[in-house]
Amino acid sequence: MIALGAAEIAAITGGTLDSVDPAQRVEGPAVIDSREAVPGSLFVALPGERSDGHDFAAQAVGDGASLVLASRATGAPSVIVDDVPRALAELAREHLARLRPGGIRVVGITGSVGKTTTKDVLLQVLGASGPTVAPVASFNNEIGLPLTVLRAEEATRFLVLEMGAAALGELDYLTAIAAPDVSVVLRVAHAHVGGFGGIEAVARAKSEIVRGLAPGGVAVLNADDDRVAAMASLAERVVLFGESAHAAVRAEDLHVDSSGRASFSLTTAEGSAPVHLSLVGAHHVTNALASASVALELGVPLEEVAARVSEARPISAHRMHVVERPDGVTVIDDSYNANPDSMRAALQALAVVAGRERRSVAVLGEMLELGDEHRSAHDAIGRLCVRLNVGLTVVVGKGARPILDAAGHEGSWGDEAVGVDSVEEALAFLEGALEPGDVVLVKSSHGAGLWRLADALTGADA
Repeated sequence: MIALGAAEIAAITGGTLDSVDPAQRVEGPAVIDSREAVPGSLFVALPGERSDGHDFAAQAVGDGASLVLASRATGAPSVIVDDVPRALAELAREHLARLRPGGIRVVGITGSVGKTTTKDVLLQVLGASGPTVAPVASFNNEIGLPLTVLRAEEATRFLVLEMGAAALGELDYLTAIAAPDVSVVLRVAHAHVGGFGGIEAVARAKSEIVRGLAPGGVAVLNADDDRVAAMASLAERVVLFGESAHAAVRAEDLHVDSSGRASFSLTTAEGSAPVHLSLVGAHHVTNALASASVALELGVPLEEVAARVSEARPISAHRMHVVERPDGVTVIDDSYNANPDSMRAALQALAVVAGRERRSVAVLGEMLELGDEHRSAHDAIGRLCVRLNVGLTVVVGKGARPILDAAGHEGSWGDEAVGVDSVEEALAFLEGALEPGDVVLVKSSHGAGLWRLADALTGADA
């Protein structure tokens, strides 16, 4: 974060000073967890589900924070505003405006699936060309995005932002804070569809990132998704990526090996270069092509793009993270989140990795925020498990029970499919059921809590 004085922050946010010298300087990061306060930082006091950040303001200052952004007096040096999230957004908007003359390029990424993986790949690809800032984990909302923007510095060359939306207008809000020079739309799928009211509303919401482009910006769109490709009419400049023949950046001669890793020829009008992904799952070809398209647009040579995309590894936890256990069990931890599209992709990857020689085990929890499609979506996943010949399906939680019912209706009998009520029961069952050579997929929405089971199975909780 560039250095700002308390009076300057008050002017930007429309706040008032409380118990602070107007010349007091903020020269460190903006944080929302008092335990992350460091000398010179700005502590942003937010009300939470379990606690109120205002109660920790004094602790943050004691640990070195120079200033608190708050909605009421805390006894600590503060700028008092009416609405802390709005003030944080204003601060981030002004911060980025001051960095723009230095040539920083902003990339915004949205889509129903793949945002975080694409962000992680881009961080590695662009980071090799210059200082790059990207979100921690999935900081992609009205709090996380401004915090990420405020991490950028004068030396930052690329700012990669993940932009999530669970309702119409949310991407309008985020792009008003940080208008992208490059907007990426990956997929329009049935994620958060319950909040939107339908897939077409999801598409309209995702298109807001294209409408919010900075002047002269370019939209990088998935040619293989008709709803995404249709957004081309909203931008002056467009780059299409995909496997489609009309994509400007495309994958040709695609092959997926027995480990679930894809290889292809990255092809453009300027030539082609081989890519051998380190990421597991054929669905990562979309994320790789999107990342390559952005990097090419930002001036990285084709050969370097192909090499860097090939070398990119998983960074964020619980996203197709493959762990080989000492007992011969392979765990594919994709438990951070789930919707019907990502669930299908993960199950297909499980089938490929297990092949015919190893037993496939799918440990599945509930997919949240599907509204009226909840039962039918879970039903389809249960039937897919049978069609992919999953050796053992373990369904965790009552909300996911339609998966188990559908697997039975489709032809999964006896001990091929079981249901348990909790993560603890699932772990106890698996400890007795898993055998050397098994390939285990753990997949659910984050709120279903199967990430705790994945941590136990991989040893990450230790």
